[in-house]
Order: sequence, then C-alpha cells, then structure tokens
Amino acid sequence: MSAQRIITAVVLAPLVIVALLFLSTPYIAAIGAALFLLGLWEWSRLVGIAEPLRRATYVMANIALMAALSWGGWRLFGVVTLIGVVWWLFATWWLAHYDFARNDGRWSRTFKLGAGTLSIIPAWCGLVQLHYDYGNPDGPRWALLALAMVWAADSFAYFAGMRWGRRKLIPQISPGKTWVGLWGGVIGAVAVGLIGACWIGVKPAQLPLMAVLALVTVTASVVGDLFESLMKRHSGFKDSGTLIPGHGGVLDRIDSMLAALPVLWIAKGWLNL
Repeated sequence: MSAQRIITAVVLAPLVIVALLFLSTPYIAAIGAALFLLGLWEWSRLVGIAEPLRRATYVMANIALMAALSWGGWRLFGVVTLIGVVWWLFATWWLAHYDFARNDGRWSRTFKLGAGTLSIIPAWCGLVQLHYDYGNPDGPRWALLALAMVWAADSFAYFAGMRWGRRKLIPQISPGKTWVGLWGGVIGAVAVGLIGACWIGVKPAQLPLMAVLALVTVTASVVGDLFESLMKRHSGFKDSGTLIPGHGGVLDRIDSMLAALPVLWIAKGWLNL
C-alpha cells in the first residue's frame, strides 16, 4: 500500500466520520448525492461515453431522479432501496456471465447506463435512510457502522490476500482478489459489526443477528466491488478516474458501498435491528 494512499485515507476518514456523526440528514443526503454523482460521471466513462455533454446529460437525469425521490418522501426511498437489492441479485448473475453486454454496441451501452443508475440511486437512498432511520437518534451511528464494516472488509481482505492469498477468487474479473482475502474481509467486517453493535446499543441477545447482518453486508460489498471491476475490464480501464490521490477515482472508493448500503438497510429491517 503506497504512502500516498495511506495519507489520503488518514485525511479523508476523519472528515467522513465527523460529517456522519454531526451533520443532519439533509446535509448528508446532499453530500452523499454529490459523491455518488461523481461516481456516476466516472461510470459513464467506463460505459464508453466520451463526450462531456452526453455524460453531463446522464448525470443531470439522475439528479432529477434524486430530486423527485426527495419530493416523494420516505416510502419511495424504501421502494427504490428494495429495487436496488433485486438489482444486485441480477448483478451477481452478471458476474457469473462475464461476457454479457461486453461489446461496445448501443444496446450494451444503454444497458450499462441503466446499471449505473440502479447501482447509484438505491445506494444513496440506503445511506439517507440509515442516517435518519425514521428519527432514531442512533441513525448516524448506524450509517457510520455501515461504512466501517465495508472499510474493514476492504482492509482485512487486502492485507490477508497480500500475506496469504494464493487461490484467485475470480481472476478474469479481478486478478488481485483471492479466497483468503475474501475470508479475511468477512472476519474483519463481522468483528467491526459486533464491536460497533455495542456502541450503538444492540442488545446482547441480538448479537447473533448483528453477525448475520455484517455477513450479508460484506457479501454485498464484494459483489459491488467485483461488478465495478467487471465494468473496468469491459472498458479496458485500470481505474475509474484519478480524482483521489493513491486511490484512483471516486467510483473505485465507493464501489463496495453501492451494494452494501441498500442490502444492509433492507436486511436491518428484516432482522428487526
């Protein structure tokens, strides 16, 4: 891991933590929208759209969708988040069929643009709902814990894979990921989830459910990470962008969250946590 990458993480992580804990949900919604829309701008590049005007039009259409959802209220947020969970089930199928929509034709581009919207918008809805949690004062802590589990999964997977990884997970999509890294990420996310549960105030009897929630979250985060890798393999790009020093683009940093956030929110409700 490069020094530049570490420095960037050290600078950005405290800012994210302070924002989630001390800003109200409307501010988080606005900041989250800006971040996710930057990722969507990069997504349009991966799809193969080079013209700035067409890329801007795509982003503006998604801004309009976010505005409409904000106007429509929480019920629409819940519906869109559930649609996002269904989408990520389909994306899992797509990972198993690597060549699906791989060509550079109009149909493939249109399909991938739709995939970008289905990845970004439900993730934004999931983040906003986690942070507000129907007025629950622990909502900001839940939002932070969600991101912490994803960060832990990424970090533990990286270090475990570097140290002990041999057998590749899906080499045709992401050559660097290993099975050992996957299990390292699972252990890290579950550990952080259980520790964070005590901070949030989850009852001891609910800790097994919290472990299940963490497991579901990290599984979804892996799917999100791999799906962005698939888009990069299709397009031939190594990184989604260069905005974040040492980390590539915004999309490279939020790819795991795209699937984790909607899945966590829906699973949290089903598990009554």
